Amino acid sequence: MAAAKRDRTHYLYIAVIAAVLLGILVGFTAPGVAVELKPLGTGFVDLIKMMISPVIFCTIVLGVGSVRKAAKVGAVGGLALGYFMIMSTVALAIGLVVGNILEPGSGLHITEAARSAGAAQAGGASESTTDFLLGIIPTTMVSAFTEGSVLQTLLIALLAGFAIQAMGSSGEPILRGIGHIQRLVFRILAMIMWAAPVGAFGAIAAVVGETGLDALKSLAMIMIGFYVTCALFVFLVLGALLRVVSGINILSLLKYLGREFLLILSTSSSESALPRLIAKMEHVGVSKPVVGITVPTGYSFNLDGTAIYLTMSSLFIAEAMGDPLSIGEQLSLLLFMIIASKGAAGVTGAGLATLAGGLQSHRPELVDGVGLIVGIDRFMSEARAMTNFAGNAVATVLIGTWTKEFDKERAEQVLAGKIPFDEKTLVDDGHGGPAEAEAPAPVEPAGADLDKGRDKAGV
Repeated sequence: MAAAKRDRTHYLYIAVIAAVLLGILVGFTAPGVAVELKPLGTGFVDLIKMMISPVIFCTIVLGVGSVRKAAKVGAVGGLALGYFMIMSTVALAIGLVVGNILEPGSGLHITEAARSAGAAQAGGASESTTDFLLGIIPTTMVSAFTEGSVLQTLLIALLAGFAIQAMGSSGEPILRGIGHIQRLVFRILAMIMWAAPVGAFGAIAAVVGETGLDALKSLAMIMIGFYVTCALFVFLVLGALLRVVSGINILSLLKYLGREFLLILSTSSSESALPRLIAKMEHVGVSKPVVGITVPTGYSFNLDGTAIYLTMSSLFIAEAMGDPLSIGEQLSLLLFMIIASKGAAGVTGAGLATLAGGLQSHRPELVDGVGLIVGIDRFMSEARAMTNFAGNAVATVLIGTWTKEFDKERAEQVLAGKIPFDEKTLVDDGHGGPAEAEAPAPVEPAGADLDKGRDKAGV
């Protein structure tokens, strides 16, 4: 039966690849028709986003509620935020260095159409830091699930987890119930994934139909430079960190997450793979509390690809408008972008809005140049989203290693293919990571019940 399940999902992702190729073909041969297919891609991403809040809530509540000491959760969160700040700064700095070497914007001239496009992007991107912080607090506990804000859901889930933790043994039925809800949520998500080929076809066809080949030719330098920079960051910086700290090969981890990268490539959104990243990080051997805190927080604060994009695009725009940034201005902009990049969601277009908002606050005269990026932003967002995703996957393993919540022996077996991921349920009930050894007694029956239910279901 396991082989049959593996075969079915294998065909699903082959269908996604075929859909992407077909979408590119339709985009070039019938651009008018292709643009009308955009709702297919939008609809699929919306279906995935619909599941993100319940996935995060269940994961965090089960993780935090199973930890004996609240300080442990705080330690994980503090370590994660410190790491995110450092790595975002490194990514921003790398973007500046490569941007200065390539000088991708020299020789281009901004048009009036590009000016108006840049102004339009900046119009809705002026959220202040205060607004951002207050926006973390939902209007009601229920609205956190309906407004689609990852940070609002994170706040409510943490509060619920700590409350259940404080309840002691009386919180056991609640944990058990949320565990069953998590299984339901992931099963629904697995069903939604079968719409991935349709979504990939619509998304790729629309962007190729809208952009065409001309825009790609004229802006190829910034695109190629950005892709190369992202690759260097992932394989050299993140790869070296992962090898030194956790002893894990970055290539084996990326191979393990291959289907998620394909999903991101086809939808241009790292959020489309967020629920699967949570499930796979638990499966690979990182404890539930670390996964539950690191992954959702990382999706708002650990955006390495977005950081590289912001600095390279800023330099590109300044050079294209004939007003290059001095070294002092670049350092000032880097400091500003460290703050501006926080809270930018991993959704298509969010990086563009953040770029426009940052320039508007720091160098208003450069905002018009954002229009130069609009034509290729979708193609750059693929690399941006995949880099963000890789950064969060690596961060989860690193935080797990530093907090001794990472089972390296299990990880080696999983990455070697000896313990396959359950594509049907997406829930790894058989492994809770090292944290389960320190969990209070009430948690064990909850996990045991889930295991029994899983055995009865034959999954």
